[in-house]
Amino acid sequence: MQGPRDQGRRELRDQDRQRGFELKQKNTIRGNWICAAAGAAALVLCVAGSLASAQVSSYGDKEAGPTNDKPPSVLNGVGIQQHLNTQLPLNLTFTDDTGKQVALASYFGSKPAILALVYYQCPMLCSEELNGLVSALEMVRFTPGKDFNIIVVSIDPSEGTDLAAAKKRTYVKRYGRPETANGWHFLTGTQPNIDALTKAVGFSYVKIPGPDGRLTQFAHASSIQIVTPEGKLAQYYMGVEYSPKDMLLGLDEASANRIGSPVDNILTYCYHYDPVTNTHDLVIARVIQLGGLITVVLLGGFMLMMFRRDYKHGHSGDPGSLGTAKKVNG
Repeated sequence: MQGPRDQGRRELRDQDRQRGFELKQKNTIRGNWICAAAGAAALVLCVAGSLASAQVSSYGDKEAGPTNDKPPSVLNGVGIQQHLNTQLPLNLTFTDDTGKQVALASYFGSKPAILALVYYQCPMLCSEELNGLVSALEMVRFTPGKDFNIIVVSIDPSEGTDLAAAKKRTYVKRYGRPETANGWHFLTGTQPNIDALTKAVGFSYVKIPGPDGRLTQFAHASSIQIVTPEGKLAQYYMGVEYSPKDMLLGLDEASANRIGSPVDNILTYCYHYDPVTNTHDLVIARVIQLGGLITVVLLGGFMLMMFRRDYKHGHSGDPGSLGTAKKVNG
């Protein structure tokens, strides 16, 4: 027979074994947490590195094709030469957005003008250029029609009055001040008159095939020009985003017939994108980034589920042993 002393010793041994089991479970869970956390950190760093490289790498570094530092050959005849202080040929005539024949001189004499050379069916850059112009003008205190004119001329002689009128409605509405409509002028013209105007501005472009193979698109650079009341080129602004402060200053100086200084000739080009160009590289980079983020979220959810299961398992123990331990302690 075993006496009370032997029974007590056996219960103490059981209690020690239970404590050892619990300690082992806690160490296992802690080890799992540390390993999982280290793995997650490594994965996040790896994905972050991939995302960072996808965001900051230049287009030529993407693995969609061989690296080429030279611009496409189609852009050889495209550019903008800043002809500051050059007189525009104000005797040229164009068709305005109402179908009326107008002389370019009718927009000058008393106020400066903003000149934009685009084409209305442009699938890419021209809309961004006009959107950037409107965004800047929204923060300029001068009023179109009262303080200056906006002259938009299509470089495509096949475009007509209907397109010009539609574009005017779009951008006057975007500007949000319909009472200024008389200060917006969307023009179309003949090839000789377009050539004379673009030559004076220094605006070189090339006609190229569209998706249907026909010569219906144009490779060109993006800029807007400030013109004095006398019709002389006073300032060039490159790209598709323009500083409202610079535009305000340019209009103010041009109104006094002062000519500005040349700006950095950093050109933004517009032409039909080939399916293997950098446009699709950017799309691929975005898909990779999205996939990496989804992977991190899914892995994090899986790890959380496993941690909870291990935690519950480690704290369940043996109910009989725990009850015995409590009884001995009691």
